[in-house]
Order: sequence, then structure tokens, then C-alpha cells
Amino acid sequence: MKDAIPLPAFTDNYIWAWHRDGHAAVVDPGDADVVRAWLAAECVQLSDILITHWHPDHIGGVATLVAETGARVCGPAAEADRIPPMDRQLADGDTLEVLGDAFRVMAVPGHTLGHIAFVGDDCVFCGDTLFHMGCGRLFEGSPEQMQHSLAALASLDGDSLVYCTHEYTLANLDFARHVEPENPRLTAIEEAARAARAEHRPTLPTTIGEQRAANPFLRSEEPELAEAVSRQLGEKVAPGLPTFSALRALKDQY
Repeated sequence: MKDAIPLPAFTDNYIWAWHRDGHAAVVDPGDADVVRAWLAAECVQLSDILITHWHPDHIGGVATLVAETGARVCGPAAEADRIPPMDRQLADGDTLEVLGDAFRVMAVPGHTLGHIAFVGDDCVFCGDTLFHMGCGRLFEGSPEQMQHSLAALASLDGDSLVYCTHEYTLANLDFARHVEPENPRLTAIEEAARAARAEHRPTLPTTIGEQRAANPFLRSEEPELAEAVSRQLGEKVAPGLPTFSALRALKDQY
């Protein structure tokens, strides 16, 4: 899906939106005003709202938009008690159609326990689980859960477009450089990201392939990354979950 566009909201959120034949869909509309302005500019009617998780900056505009448009709301069943009423409560493996596009629901707990992603034929709306060169904080889940969720996302086709919901790329690259200052794979990504932000353009979407190659949080099994994390801590850390857990803790403190 190459026609999804980011609607900037708050300080660094993106509400992803697209439209077909006069109807529109949005993902994680934290701000109703931003969506309302876009709908008016495009002269389209909102028909679908997709929600990845319950955090206020992702659901804050839902009730207003539903009241104004009657849009269908689809989101995680496991977080239904923390989200405005949903027309479809979704769990891992469920499927749905939005404006003619088919999506599969993938459970990706870690950031929150009920977090889901919407996987299309050539894209994934992953909320706050996977970021360009980073991953979400563990507000509710465990490092093991997050590592498993990221591995599931990393298993998608390498050309899949990654539509995450925050502009964190430069900060994530700064941390990645701190951990692996000599990693040549980071150079081109950083140059492209800095050029985009200098022109006030989003650094997103990225691709699953790019994240597999360079995102440290998807590379915890690599001995080279484990050695880099070990140097940061001054003690030996094994590849795999120990490296991932240590890396997430380092990022939290960075």
C-alpha cells in the first residue's frame, strides 16, 4: 500500500490515512481535528478507524470521529475495556477488509499487552511496537514478549512497508550509533533520515528488509551486536534475549 499518508499530530505522532472512491480509513487517530481537516481537504467520508493499542495519543480522537461520521472501529479485543466502543474486536489471526484491502491481525504484545498490528499484502501498520531503527518501550509487557513480537514482524516480506506511528528515527539512530559507532549499515540510513527531516519530510515508511539489516532491536541474535552491548555494560552478554533485554534497558536510560 503506497497511498497511505502520514497526518502529523501532537509532537511526533503520525496518524496514517488513505482513501478510495470517496471513502477513507485512518489508523490510531489520537487527534480528531487533524483527521477532520484532512477529510475536508480531500472531500472524503471516514468509513474505518483501525486501532493498534489503547494509549491516549492513539485513541483520543476516536469518540469524536465516530460521533461525526459513524465510522466502523476495529481494534484489539484484549484492550476493549480501555478503548471507545468497537464494532470489531480483533485477535491474532483475524482478518478484515478495509476499503478493498485485506489485512491480517498480528498480536504484538510488549509495548502494551493487547497491542496488535495490521498486516497487508505489502505493508504493516505496527503502532508502537516497531519503529524505524528502534522499538517501543515496555510499558506493560516483558522483553521476551517484545522480542517475540519483533521477530514475527521481521518474518514478513522484506519489501513490506512499515507504517509506525512516531517520528523517532533520528533519536533511534543516535542511540544505535552510540552502541555500534563503527557499523557502516547505519550511515546511509542516517544520511537519508537527516535529509528528510531537514526538508520537514517524514522518515517513514521504512521497510522490513531495512529494519532486519540495521535495526539493533531486530538483531539481538547477532554475535557482533552482543559484543557491542557487552562493551557498553562492561560485562559479557549472550546473544538473544539477554542482548535484547540489555539493549532495551540501555535505550531506556539513554
